[in-house]
Parts: sequence; structure tokens; C-alpha cells
Amino acid sequence: MSTTRKRARAEPQSLEKQAPNARLHDDFEDLDVSRQNFAKALTKSSKECESLLKEEAAKFEQLHHKFMKEKADHLQGLKGLRSISPLVFSSLTLNLNTVSKFEEGKERLYMRYKQQRKKEKTMISEQERFCTEKLAQLEESLNK
Repeated sequence: MSTTRKRARAEPQSLEKQAPNARLHDDFEDLDVSRQNFAKALTKSSKECESLLKEEAAKFEQLHHKFMKEKADHLQGLKGLRSISPLVFSSLTLNLNTVSKFEEGKERLYMRYKQQRKKEKTMISEQERFCTEKLAQLEESLNK
């Protein structure tokens, strides 16, 4: 036990014997190396970020160019619609009115069809009832 105590005591004494300037110098060297490593890592990271930023800017520029081209094409198409002669425009309006009238007529015919089906079903059920009653009467008359 006494040998371990002497060794434990020897280390702090050896550190104390070391010149304060030498320890300070070693600490500065370690700090300088750490600073340089940090600077290198930061520079590398900065270059990577700059590279990624340039790539994203190029992608954005392409998308922006494509968007502007599509916008111009769309606006050109709208200008083309404005330049349609009034006669063609009125013809288009007339066709739309015809289509809507056709749709209304189709709806009316469908409603009439549904009403007719209802009438037919009620007539069939009444006819069946009448026939069953007649059959019942005939059977009674045969039984008598």
C-alpha cells in the first residue's frame, strides 16, 4: 500500500516540477492543433454547403425558366382566345345552349320513363290481383 501511495504522490510532484512555461507552451500547441483541425473541418463543411447551394440554385433556375416558359405559353393561349371572332364565340355559345337544352330534354324523358315504369308496375299488380280474384271465384263456382 505504501508503494502505491508513493507513486500517487510522485505524479503530482513531477507535474509540479515541470516548468510552468513548458506546460503552457504544450497547452497552446494542443489548442493550436485543435483550432487548425476545427478550421479544416469548418472549411470542408463550408465548401460542401456552397457546392450544394450552387446545385440547388441551378435546379431552381431550371424550374423557374420552365415555369416562365409555361406561363408565357398559357398567356399566349389566353390572348388567342380573346382574338376569336365574335361570330365563332356566339356559335360556341349557341352550341353550349343546345347542349344544355339537350340535357334538360334528356332529364325530362328520364323522369317520364320513371313515371311510366311506376304506372306499369301498378297496372301489373292490379291485373295480377284481378286475375287471382277471378281464379278464386271460378274455383268456388267449380266446388259448388
